[in-house]
Amino acid sequence: MSSSTDGTGGAGLEGARERWVRTGGVELCVVELGDAARPTVVLVHGYPDSKEVWAEVAGRLRDRFHVVLYDVRGHGRSTAPQPLRGGFTLEKLTDDFLAVADAVSPDAPVHLVGHDWGSVQGWEFVTVPRTEGRVASFTTISGPSLDHFGHWINDRVARPTPRRVAQLLGQGTRSWYVGALHTPALPEALWRGPLGKRWPKMVARLEKLPSGSYPTASLPTDAAHGTWLYRDNVLPRMRHPRADAFAHVPVQLITPTGDAYLSERLYDDLERWAPRLVRHTLAAKHWVPRTRPDQVSSWIAEFVTAQEEGAPARRPAPTGPYAQRFGGHLVLVTGAASGIGRATAFAFAEAGARVVAVDRDPAGVARTAEMARLVGAAEAWSEVVDVSDEQAMEKLAAKVAAEYGVVDVLVNNAGIGLTGSFMDTTTEDWKKVLDVNLWGVIHGCRTFGRQMAERGQGGHIVNTASAAAFQPSRVLPAYSTSKAAVLMLSECLRAELAGQGIGVTAICPGIVNTNITATARFAGVPEKEQQRRRAKASRAYGMRNYPPEKVADAILRAVFHDQAVVAVTPEARGLKLLSRLSPRMLRALARIEPRL
Repeated sequence: MSSSTDGTGGAGLEGARERWVRTGGVELCVVELGDAARPTVVLVHGYPDSKEVWAEVAGRLRDRFHVVLYDVRGHGRSTAPQPLRGGFTLEKLTDDFLAVADAVSPDAPVHLVGHDWGSVQGWEFVTVPRTEGRVASFTTISGPSLDHFGHWINDRVARPTPRRVAQLLGQGTRSWYVGALHTPALPEALWRGPLGKRWPKMVARLEKLPSGSYPTASLPTDAAHGTWLYRDNVLPRMRHPRADAFAHVPVQLITPTGDAYLSERLYDDLERWAPRLVRHTLAAKHWVPRTRPDQVSSWIAEFVTAQEEGAPARRPAPTGPYAQRFGGHLVLVTGAASGIGRATAFAFAEAGARVVAVDRDPAGVARTAEMARLVGAAEAWSEVVDVSDEQAMEKLAAKVAAEYGVVDVLVNNAGIGLTGSFMDTTTEDWKKVLDVNLWGVIHGCRTFGRQMAERGQGGHIVNTASAAAFQPSRVLPAYSTSKAAVLMLSECLRAELAGQGIGVTAICPGIVNTNITATARFAGVPEKEQQRRRAKASRAYGMRNYPPEKVADAILRAVFHDQAVVAVTPEARGLKLLSRLSPRMLRALARIEPRL
């Protein structure tokens, strides 16, 4: 039985439609967003949260789906069962879910998403026979099936190899709080007292969230009620796990690699229980609906859409050694219409990242985004921006944050070439080179780096310098100066941002076969001579034939290992070494006038 009204649905869910669903002696507060004619996605929160924990994820999904959130019985604005003991069994929680599903989507199955205890419930919903036909798919985040967990423990106790014993001990250490929550009366007293007051700051510190922003106003009462989730379910299922707990729907598993409460090893054998399983890992901690709403919503949208279209997958599976590290990350690459920028966008795409390709060339950058989707990007977009334009870069940063999320990896790659002696290089020449090669990097670091710092979840900035940053040259004064400045800027930023978990890398390629030679300018010579020199330089770079894909691989490796300065080509590594060991030799080489 349900009734509906218009309401806000809680903080961050403005404009949501509210209804009440009555079932099993309780009233559940349910909110809906988006067009009810679209596929329905039901988001179920964990412990000790309320539906508001999903606010940012729901906001990102509402334009594409009918999004439904509800407060689990005893949490948020939903009422609690009386008595509490025995009122939170998985059977009764399943009754609640079915009542909500029937109220919000009576004629079509819903797509279920659960986090923490919402995921524990979700496993029950998708493995019991009475829900068949009511669920279309299940996305599980940081919450195992209690039945699967019970079998996982029994398997390791029955065959106690050193590795299996270590896994048991490791998970036992992480699960210490489960025993504490079984203590009579004490957890409730703590939650209604000092723990309830300190919890928001504790979570903010552990998860690197803004302090005081905990979305659940009813936390002390919710947490006290929620202790019965553990007491009513954990020990009974651990002692007698169901043998038929097989998922009857496709399942998407999102595993945060930094989860303090659940080991990744819990999911090693999950294909046994969920044959239609899609796996993702995320470099984050437990509360990913709040810390990584952009990535979580992206995976949910992709998975739900694939099920609605009857397709097992809409893109190639992430490949290569970095797929587990960068899958779902948001990566922005400037100068992405060609060369190193395009190759870098493709490399991150193959690892399953979401890619924003940026360049001044509309056709070229659109092609990069299109190809990135084909080679494996979770999503890819193109943006036409001149990186030397500060206001344009600020607008781009605001748009990216609002529409795609905060960037996890920024690659400031855009650059232009200029050859010519200092005396032949005009003030305008200097301005053009510095505006793109240096100020473009500064604008990117300032706008996107600030967003990374404010989010508090870390990130990485890659700035493309050059082997010319190590080598003085009589024919590259403007270019070498700009790239040396980028190198020093990167070192300074690395020191400043280290305490915020943001790495900074200066990539220094050498002679790489890209089209920079075809667009480089030669100061002090007429146009016809410039064309001749460009053609000659292009032939020389082509004969060297060092591919930009190797530079892209070096960039991913540098981010993976958080390297400070990476000289890529052999000549770049040699020049870097000489700059340390024999700078006098480099000065002597700089006096040689090359034949152009």
